[in-house]
Amino acid sequence: MSKNNIVSFHLESELFNNPISAIYTPFSFILIYEVYLLIYYLPKSFTTYITKQYEIITLIIIRKLFKDLSGLELTSNWFEINGDLQFTYDILASIILFYLIFQFQKQGMKKAIKQKTNELKIERFINRKKIIAVLLVPTFIIIAMATFWSWMSSISFSSEVIPSFETINNLFFDEFFTVLILVDVVLLLISFFYTDKFHKIIRNSGFIVSTILIRLSFGVSGLVSTVLIISAVLFGLAIILIHNKYENGTAINNN
Repeated sequence: MSKNNIVSFHLESELFNNPISAIYTPFSFILIYEVYLLIYYLPKSFTTYITKQYEIITLIIIRKLFKDLSGLELTSNWFEINGDLQFTYDILASIILFYLIFQFQKQGMKKAIKQKTNELKIERFINRKKIIAVLLVPTFIIIAMATFWSWMSSISFSSEVIPSFETINNLFFDEFFTVLILVDVVLLLISFFYTDKFHKIIRNSGFIVSTILIRLSFGVSGLVSTVLIISAVLFGLAIILIHNKYENGTAINNN
């Protein structure tokens, strides 16, 4: 409707350049639901909670793909055009991340099966995580409202310009992952009261590093951002693989 001048928003934005960009909106709602699932699974499973972090950053990349699609220049100089190159990086990154998350979930399920016999021992730990999850709900609502207000305040109606697409893509989630880093650190500290096993401490510490790498990706753009995200998930997968091998070896030695 905007393209055919049926409606006019009187705002210059990449969101109105191509109808494909409209798909950006439903993906934003999907991301909101993923944030809810992350909070929901925090008390239930630490690895599922981390998996949700990876799913959120992957969906952010896929959401950005629709913006990249709307600006593609189908020419023979594909690898000389920044927009086309970014689309290539993002589409490859989404495939790689999808596979890495699949492998991470497989390793997490193996761990969950092994922990069933220890449910009574970690009941108090789960209760602490429930308290953190409850506190996260109002925290993220406040962050979302503050972010929306800040973005609305930055819109210049006089010049008919709204913030760039890159800025919109990072809305809320840079602060979101900053909070998750703090949550991961708190969980690590609480876990010291319930386990002194070295491999579990390293696993939890490794997940914090993974979250930090994701947060750093919001501060850069292009290939560097994509590499940081893939490195974060790859690091998390390596950590849980070694952790599970360590746990299997410990179980064999105990037997």
